[in-house]
Amino acid sequence: MKAINLGGVVMRVSATDNHGVVDAETHLYFTQKESRVFARYNGGSVRRGCLIGTLHGSELVFRYTQVEDSGQIHGGRSICEVQRSEQAGLRVIEHFTWNTRSGSGTNIFDQIH
Repeated sequence: MKAINLGGVVMRVSATDNHGVVDAETHLYFTQKESRVFARYNGGSVRRGCLIGTLHGSELVFRYTQVEDSGQIHGGRSICEVQRSEQAGLRVIEHFTWNTRSGSGTNIFDQIH
């Protein structure tokens, strides 16, 4: 099986948890070098966000920080499963925990490019 590479992948949020802030208007733009992953994201109530982490096999682990429309800065950590689909490309199932506010949950990102 070919190794997963998120470099150049663009995703949208297709499902979000009640504790999540991202939504269907949020897009993520990934780059990857070896196991290191970086993404910037925006849309919906997020003005600008970034995540940085590592991908080993199908497990993506990262920290995220974002500036929201309110002007507040929030962040947390996530452990994700990256899945490959013949029809839809890549899917990320994110299990997040906030560090700057209470709550945790699950978001789903699907590849659009």
